[in-house]
Amino acid sequence: MKRIRLTVAYDGTAYHGWQIQNNGETIESVLNRELTALLKEEIAVQGASRTDAGVHALGNVAVFDTDSRIPPDKLSYALNQRLPEDIRIQKSEEVDASFHPRKVNGKKTYEYRILNREFELPSQRLYSYFYHRKLDMEAMQQAAAYLVGEHDFQSFCSSHTQAEDTVRTLYECSVCREGDCIILRLVGSGFLYNMVRIIAGTLIQTGIGKLSPDAMPEILAARDRRMAGPTAPACGLTLIGLEYETGLEPEVCVENSDWSYRLNQTQILGNGRAYVRIYHCEERDFAALIDRLSLRCFRNGAREVYFLDEEEGRMLGEPVFPETVCPRPDRNAWFIRQPARIPLPLMSL
Repeated sequence: MKRIRLTVAYDGTAYHGWQIQNNGETIESVLNRELTALLKEEIAVQGASRTDAGVHALGNVAVFDTDSRIPPDKLSYALNQRLPEDIRIQKSEEVDASFHPRKVNGKKTYEYRILNREFELPSQRLYSYFYHRKLDMEAMQQAAAYLVGEHDFQSFCSSHTQAEDTVRTLYECSVCREGDCIILRLVGSGFLYNMVRIIAGTLIQTGIGKLSPDAMPEILAARDRRMAGPTAPACGLTLIGLEYETGLEPEVCVENSDWSYRLNQTQILGNGRAYVRIYHCEERDFAALIDRLSLRCFRNGAREVYFLDEEEGRMLGEPVFPETVCPRPDRNAWFIRQPARIPLPLMSL
């Protein structure tokens, strides 16, 4: 049995998104059907990003398991002969059996394109959002800069989301112009349902002066979808690609108005321990922060996560996993052992 990773590009115009739906054709359903027919075995792919209806991709990632003897790097050629012309495999390769595209640390890159001119261009109608009013690039850039970093993006998330945790990290949120096209580029650890399109809609509101750039921190702090702008149409959005980490970051430092911490991962591979020093955290976010950091460390291979506050040794609050909390032997602090309910290092398909 081999695990194969596909890099998939598609024009999403004719599809009801990535994930299988009862009401129409999807990218996932096409891949499953054609792979099953090609390999003569039942195939169900697992995708990295479940793009919405009408959203495009240059480099989405999917994996599946197979007993086929076709060389992994040749599968792309065989499969492309069967796929419709608006879906193409860019690369096929064998990966470790534990690899799962949604269970590995990495970065996703999206671009949202706005055709900002007096009249539409028919050739761009499927791949950009036409907006005729002049947009203030400087104001949009100022507003976008507030979104970079780790934040609770609940205000920029559809009310229909199934995510329990709405905290995400944006490494880049930039706005540039190429001719008549304004391009929003977002690079993040992950994205919530409709998050990029809501950010795009909010930045457009900033570009026409309906919102001040300085309103962005207030929108973030509100954690209320009603505070942000409208959801921009799907046609302007493209998943550019995914970049997976090849090793752990030694140290992660985060600071925003709600919390700040430093995560040390240098000893995870050696003795299975991770250390977190929390400098500041609002009371409402404390339990979720401990939960999120614990899960992150456990997924990265830690067996124990030690928590200390700015005044070393003072316990900060009630831990999320009380049954797993133990006193640290050498000082009056506490740590959390890996809960048995979290499969590590990766969930299998």
